[in-house]
Amino acid sequence: MSIFKQPGDTPNRTMPRNDAPVGEAALSVISVGMKVLGDIETSGVVKIEGTIEGAVRGARQLVLGRTGSIKGDVFAEEAILAGTVFGTITATQRVEIQDSSNIQGDIRTKSIVILEGGVINGTVRMDMGAEKAPAATSPQRASLAIST
Repeated sequence: MSIFKQPGDTPNRTMPRNDAPVGEAALSVISVGMKVLGDIETSGVVKIEGTIEGAVRGARQLVLGRTGSIKGDVFAEEAILAGTVFGTITATQRVEIQDSSNIQGDIRTKSIVILEGGVINGTVRMDMGAEKAPAATSPQRASLAIST
């Protein structure tokens, strides 16, 4: 058995190929102690335990850990938040505010879950599908009070 490839040898199919199709983006992690200055753009899942000073865009799912903080706007399909956000959160599907979360900004989403202890200082709008629906009468307003 030779470890060197000879002319005419067939490629070893047990080794990964460089021309294999690339799948969906995997998990990206910003760990504790890491600080990113600038915007982040991804199509996959991003978990943040460190600090981001910039926008987070395009994430299929954003998971913000208890030690994580974002100083910028968030645009994702789903956002699960346990840390601190200073900025607007726009999630096309769902936002989950966990008990350790501190949100200083507005939230716009289709669905929201808020656990007791979670803090939101901003407005919450749940009208993500309203652009497609015909305008009828004036929009109804809901009041939300959270106590700790």
